[in-house]
Amino acid sequence: MTDTGSPPRIDTTRLQGIARAYTQSAVFYAALDVALFTHIHNGATTEEALAKETTLRLIDVERLVTCALSMDLIHWTADGQLANAPDVDKFLVKDSPRYAGAWMMFTRPDVPMWFRMTELMLTQHGTRLGMYDDLTVESAKAYHQATSSIGFGAARRFVKTVDLTGRRHLLDLGGGSGAYSITAAEANKELRATVLDLPPVVVATQEYIDDAGLTDRIDTVGADFTTGEFPSPADNPVDVVVMASNLPIYDGTVIAGVVARAFRAVDAGGEMHLVGEMLDDDRTGPLDSAMWGMNELICGSLGRSHTRAEVEGYFTSAGFVDVEITEFVPNTLARCYGRKP
Repeated sequence: MTDTGSPPRIDTTRLQGIARAYTQSAVFYAALDVALFTHIHNGATTEEALAKETTLRLIDVERLVTCALSMDLIHWTADGQLANAPDVDKFLVKDSPRYAGAWMMFTRPDVPMWFRMTELMLTQHGTRLGMYDDLTVESAKAYHQATSSIGFGAARRFVKTVDLTGRRHLLDLGGGSGAYSITAAEANKELRATVLDLPPVVVATQEYIDDAGLTDRIDTVGADFTTGEFPSPADNPVDVVVMASNLPIYDGTVIAGVVARAFRAVDAGGEMHLVGEMLDDDRTGPLDSAMWGMNELICGSLGRSHTRAEVEGYFTSAGFVDVEITEFVPNTLARCYGRKP
């Protein structure tokens, strides 16, 4: 007879999984290095064919394929061929318009620093801008080459979910590649936009604007958006402000100040949208949001993760009304909206 009253057995399985989670990242990076998913997509659907295409030893292909199968990155078809998982096939096949391999590899150079975390917490003081203190045009271009694919994907989602009909001037704070401004301008022919970001960044931004053919409708301003008032010209006042995917880079004082200055810059009846990696109010997740906050230790800044309640507080304290937070990308990004009365 089964003893249903016995407590569940406690073992080390979960803890071991956490301790060795880095092995999955390493396998993932290696698969991208050798274009495993691209080769499978293009017809190399056996291990022998993959060995030929990747020039790896057959035993190493077998090892890599076994790990990728176990991680649900690939699977066997009914006729015994290898195939990519749907998300892998959509985003990790080179030359695809949705290829996001550069974004997936974006934080790979930071790996050694994550394993120095204890040392950094004991010795590092941090600065307001962290890694951005020493940003150059070259590093800004490299940064946005890696992040632009995911940025434009998020921008398309924003334009689909937020009605900007009738809006005339969008201020894009920390706009980077200009993804939100470009996508919004393409979808709303009467909309102009201004991307405000650090001087080295807007050099890179301008290239994206030029490629989109929107130089007549999107301007750039090179400045640190964490200080100083924001531009809102009398002849074309700002009526929508966007701040996207840079929330954990800064602490609460900085974010509160940005939102307050955005409130002063936006025209009456205008709106602000902050899209970011927000924590649940009890700080038990999402895990990705928590990790982006910890990433700021690695980047040398004083930034941290912010809860939804904290972000709502920044908006209401600034004077915005009808403040609400909605899911933007589940378990990844949330969007806070507020209107200036």
